[in-house]
Amino acid sequence: MTNIVLNAIVLAVLLVVSWPVLRRVRGGPVLGTVVFVCLLTLVFDTLMIDVGLYVFDPDKILGVYLWGAPLEDFAYAVAAAVGMPVLWTALGRTRWGRARRTVEAEEDAPRA
Repeated sequence: MTNIVLNAIVLAVLLVVSWPVLRRVRGGPVLGTVVFVCLLTLVFDTLMIDVGLYVFDPDKILGVYLWGAPLEDFAYAVAAAVGMPVLWTALGRTRWGRARRTVEAEEDAPRA
């Protein structure tokens, strides 16, 4: 299996699982985060590849590079930039999140 196929599967599963939360989250900040993390990936992956920290198997990648980073590397940046706000939002609605907010509200309450 090539990296692009694996990335497409992971991103599709992430989108399906995250969709209920994503449709309630503001799109602008998420899109801005995706762009920012992809720019960081572009710069730092290119640097790491140039100095020889890692090498990609040519049989597993498409061979399409943005600056010096393979196209497939950007899927991880997109997954992180989309997945983290979804986790943050979803975990904020859990019992633990409600309990934490209750404790914080009690701490902020005026003392008699």
